Amino acid sequence: MTQDDTNSDLRTGKPNGILPALDGVDWPVFEAGWVWMVGGGPGDPGLLTLHALNALQQADIIIYDALVDKALLSWAKPDTVIEYAGKRGGKPSPKQRDISLRLIELAQVGKRVLRLKGGDPFVFGRGGEEAQTLVQAGIKLRVIPGISAGIGGLAYAGIPVTHRDVNQSVTFLSGHDRTGLMPSALDWDALSKGSQVIVMYMAIKHMPDICEKLIAAGRDPHEPVAIVNNATRDDMQVLETTLVKAHEDITRSGIGAPAIVCIGRVALMRQCLDWMGQIQGVPPRNLDPLDVRSESETG
Repeated sequence: MTQDDTNSDLRTGKPNGILPALDGVDWPVFEAGWVWMVGGGPGDPGLLTLHALNALQQADIIIYDALVDKALLSWAKPDTVIEYAGKRGGKPSPKQRDISLRLIELAQVGKRVLRLKGGDPFVFGRGGEEAQTLVQAGIKLRVIPGISAGIGGLAYAGIPVTHRDVNQSVTFLSGHDRTGLMPSALDWDALSKGSQVIVMYMAIKHMPDICEKLIAAGRDPHEPVAIVNNATRDDMQVLETTLVKAHEDITRSGIGAPAIVCIGRVALMRQCLDWMGQIQGVPPRNLDPLDVRSESETG
């Protein structure tokens, strides 16, 4: 990577958008025979961490997942080998065991192996399974966390996962288990009564059943729901609905996976905090969507 001396336009003094060279800091060295498990963030390449960028610039081979933005791959060194190992529901995908064995095989012949995952590797990303398999095989491992879509993706939609006027807890859950079916081990009664805000990954397919179970367990049918498709990307879509209308509205809108689902009153904050819309000139719809903040408190 080439780098200007000032990282700014000499005529205007404004930043020129060139990524900084990773010097001046004692960055970790990617040793041969190691696997670095790296979170690529929810989509926007700018949300990549500097540790992840450092990894990309040293790796001999990158094994990347389906939801990784391909712009990240352009930051690898020119001779890096790049392999796709994406898993998408309902589509032909490599088996998890085969992916893990490939990582072991490459590390054992002395490659610097970067396993690049969307979001955070340890948040519904099978990162724990792969990491355990590597350690059991005697492979040296480094984990580099990434921004999870359940937090960063909602933030891009203008939804804070915590807001002190609404919630002091968040429940993250997967919309399906390892079989692809709706999770059978979840206590829906406990979730309905005890979870102030629920954030769901990979839940679009089972939303009718999930909403039905939550409502049957006592959740307010009119509770706000937000569904964020392609979070943080240029083609991000957001559907605002309610628990009882979610299935109908999803079907009518055509919104699909990959998506993050947020259930709870924090979803209303998008009416005020849709900062991406405001950048485009769309004014806030409601400056106090929760109807709880006085002017003195917000000032």
